[in-house]
Amino acid sequence: MILGTTMALMMFFSYGFIRPVRAAVDRTYDQLKLLVEVMGIIQENYVEIKDNKELLTGAIHGMVHTLDPFSQFMEQHAYTEMKTETEGEFGGLGIRIAMKNEFLTVITPILRTPAYRAGILPEDRIVKVNDKFIRGMPMDDVVALLRGAPGTKVTVTILREGLKDTVDFPLIRQIIKIETIHSKMLDKEIGYIQLTEFSATSQKDLAKALGELSGQGMKSLILDLRNNPGGLLDIAVAVCREFVNDGKLVVFTQGRLPESRHDYMTKGKAPYGDLPFVVLVNRGSASASEIVAGAMQDLKRALIIGATTYGKGSVQSIFPFDDGSALRLTTAKYYTPSGRSIHRDEKTGKGGVIPDTIVEVPHEIEAKLYAQSEFLFADGKEPQAIVKKEDQVVDTALVKAIEHLKKKPVK
Repeated sequence: MILGTTMALMMFFSYGFIRPVRAAVDRTYDQLKLLVEVMGIIQENYVEIKDNKELLTGAIHGMVHTLDPFSQFMEQHAYTEMKTETEGEFGGLGIRIAMKNEFLTVITPILRTPAYRAGILPEDRIVKVNDKFIRGMPMDDVVALLRGAPGTKVTVTILREGLKDTVDFPLIRQIIKIETIHSKMLDKEIGYIQLTEFSATSQKDLAKALGELSGQGMKSLILDLRNNPGGLLDIAVAVCREFVNDGKLVVFTQGRLPESRHDYMTKGKAPYGDLPFVVLVNRGSASASEIVAGAMQDLKRALIIGATTYGKGSVQSIFPFDDGSALRLTTAKYYTPSGRSIHRDEKTGKGGVIPDTIVEVPHEIEAKLYAQSEFLFADGKEPQAIVKKEDQVVDTALVKAIEHLKKKPVK
């Protein structure tokens, strides 16, 4: 039985890698033959009986793990979880995570969620879930540990820069509803929009918010992309089209082959093409946020204020399979109009969008700023933030943005 399985696998792998160049075929065949031989030895000699599918799935996970932190093989349950999340409502803690330097790292907590209110921050490293060490565990397995029925408890152990010891965060899961746009007038002339994520409705919601602020007398704008983990590429481009007139390159993607380049341009007259505005970013701003910030900076359309962004500038494509699983594979990288790569180099640490005006904020201050951001939109109601009103700190980046718009509008 094992011999038959081994031969079938050899035939399958060999067929899948036929190439015109014979030498390349032979090398691939030899390498795959080694995999099949290892499987045969395991089936013959391992202390317990192992299922061939389980072994192959493990091999696929290992193979994809060698690529980059953002490529991932998702078994059926993980792929279903991913699709559920994109629908905008799911049960969990409210954190966006990614692999960074072999640690599962928080990109950003989502506003008004258990993780947000507990004080979890961007770049916190998750080391344990319910006292179970998760380093080296596939991301979909960690997600399965973090998610659960609303109302149930889970403890997340965090390793934070600047702290000697880990910190436990006891959390209660809840239904996560993603609201991507929050807006208000800061004074009689300056509008403020916080864009928390680039979801399918974000551009439509942004246009509505801009219209409402314009009706209230807005003459300039602060677009806050801090702690925005990104989202849909086409929505990021659509957001740029609100502010940049026809025929401008806002971002391009480039894969391995020269002909794989794809340019994303503005179209038509921008509704707010003459509106002076500032973009706020920090290390929690990633992906689509960096596309918008990088484009506005290169096109000299807006001043960028804050801290250097996360540096997630790669394109992932989804390849679904008949058994319900899927492969999320990095197929290209994002580049700003001037040709700058957004993606951070894991070896050198270089990457992300460097603001025009840098405002570095210590972790403890950043925690308070993020937690107190609910007060901006409270409208007289006491928010459920963990920072009391009397303990609020000054938002230096926001202050600088207001000062800039009052002194020298960006056009």
